[in-house]
Amino acid sequence: MSEITGAEVYLKWENDQRTGSFKFRGALNKVRALSPEERKKGIVSASTGNHGLGVSLASRLEGVKLTLVLPANISQEKRRRLEESGAEMIEYGESCDKAELWARRMALDTGRVFVSPYDDEQVICGQGTIGLEIFEDCPGAEAVLVAVGGGGLCAGIAGYLKSRSGKIRISGVEPENSAFMAASLRAGRIVEIKERETIADAVAGGIEPGSITFPLCQELLEGIITVEEALLKRAMRLVYEYHQKKVEGAGALPLAGLLTQGRLFQKKKVVLVVSGGNISPQAFAEAIAGR
Repeated sequence: MSEITGAEVYLKWENDQRTGSFKFRGALNKVRALSPEERKKGIVSASTGNHGLGVSLASRLEGVKLTLVLPANISQEKRRRLEESGAEMIEYGESCDKAELWARRMALDTGRVFVSPYDDEQVICGQGTIGLEIFEDCPGAEAVLVAVGGGGLCAGIAGYLKSRSGKIRISGVEPENSAFMAASLRAGRIVEIKERETIADAVAGGIEPGSITFPLCQELLEGIITVEEALLKRAMRLVYEYHQKKVEGAGALPLAGLLTQGRLFQKKKVVLVVSGGNISPQAFAEAIAGR
C-alpha cells in the first residue's frame, strides 16, 4: 500500500473486531454505562447491520434485554445473523428511518433507553478507543483517514487524538453517492441530498437532525474526501490482493480516499481505519469484479 500511494501506510483492522466491525465498541460502552435501574428495564435499538450485531452482543454479554426494531426490507442474510444473536426482534416500516423512529417512540413509551448507532456520547466515546489504540500502537502518525456515515466513528477517534496531539490530522471519507456529511459541512448545517446506491451501504443515509456528531465533525475534522464507486471497488480489490482480507465497502473508504487525494499525504505516516468486513461473498465478488 505504501508503494502504491507514496505514503507510509498503516491499517487498523476493525474488521477483525468481534461482530466484524467497530460498532461493538460503542455499543458495549453504552450498555456498560447504564444505571442499575436502566439495566432492569432493558434497551431498544434499530439497525439492519453492524450496529445491530454490536448492540446484540453487548447486551448479551452484559445481561441486558434488547428489543431490536428492523424494517421489512432487511435482507435474509442480515436477518439470519441477527436472529442468531438472541435479541427480541420486531419488524416495522419499509425503511431504516421508519424503523428507528418507531424504536425511539417505543423506548420513550416504555421508559427504556434507546441506543443510537452514532448520536450518543457514550457510543462516540466507545468508538474513540480506536484513537487510543492508534496513539499507542502507531506513534508519530501524522494523518488518519476514517469512513463517515453519521459521524460517530470519526468524532470519537478525532476527539481522542486531538486531545493528545495538535499535529495529527483526521480526515473523513464518504462515497460520492451518499455524501451527506460533506454537503452538510459545506452548508454549515445538516442538509438532505439526493442519494444514490453505494457499495458502502454501512455509511449510507442521512444525518439525524440535531445530531451531536455534526458540530464535532465541524470542529475536529480536517475535511471530507468523497470517492466514486469505481475507485471504492478498486480499493476493496487492493485490500484483498495485498492482505487477503474481504472488507465491506465502508471498510475500504479510507484507502479509496488516500488513492483519490494521494498528493496530500505523500511521505506522511498515514493510518487507514478499516471499519468493517461484513459483506456477503456474492456482493464482495461482484464488487471486486467491477459489477
